[in-house]
Amino acid sequence: MPGNNETHEQNFEQLECWKACRELRLFVVNQVVRLLPTEERFRLCDQLIRAARSTTANIAEGDGRFNYLDNSKFCRNARGSCKEVLDHLITANDEKLISADLLMEGRILVEKAVRLLSAFIGYLNKAQRSD
Repeated sequence: MPGNNETHEQNFEQLECWKACRELRLFVVNQVVRLLPTEERFRLCDQLIRAARSTTANIAEGDGRFNYLDNSKFCRNARGSCKEVLDHLITANDEKLISADLLMEGRILVEKAVRLLSAFIGYLNKAQRSD
């Protein structure tokens, strides 16, 4: 895993947690949003897109801080955004806007992203203590 020091060699795009969040974001944009009715464009669509974009954006911003604690904080924000995406997907399913199968697919993507983010947060916290 990458360190957050001056010799920072790995880019956030190489992080497995960022890749998983990107997959979630693309799922939201390409598979979910297009199914939602026009009247949801500035309601649920907007919230879903913002939450999904926040997952990868927070990882990128944390990576740019070159500080373990800051990076960990932004990754926790990304993890929270993943859960927000899941809540919006549940809402869409509850309101009969998406199928149970699509919700399950989204749930799996969220769980994967959260698992990878939690592991990376653990790594960052351990690295901070060893510096």
